[in-house]
Amino acid sequence: MNIDSVPFTAIDWQAVAQTEHRAGPEGAGTAWWRTVQVGALRVRLVEYAPGYAADHWCAKGHVVHVLEGEIQTRLKDGRVFVTRAGQTWIAGDGDGEHRSSTRDGARLFIVD
Repeated sequence: MNIDSVPFTAIDWQAVAQTEHRAGPEGAGTAWWRTVQVGALRVRLVEYAPGYAADHWCAKGHVVHVLEGEIQTRLKDGRVFVTRAGQTWIAGDGDGEHRSSTRDGARLFIVD
């Protein structure tokens, strides 16, 4: 990820509209996003409801920091990683298609 041509930006997350994302038939539950797009950089606060499971394999690169709760991230090759509050995972574009889920809910900070 290159952070080029991005002006200094301060974000008041409470002022950012929240959008609801319901998982499709391949997943379960609901996620709520607060998203700021600055050039090609997307920054999000994401909250997963208890029982949330992503409905697709994602090949996009991310920096994912867990603020609250715990997520399980499954890679398409079968590996599973558990990331708890205070921990981070990083993947580059095309480096391990993944999908995440949570049993009890989680709050994340994501940059992609």
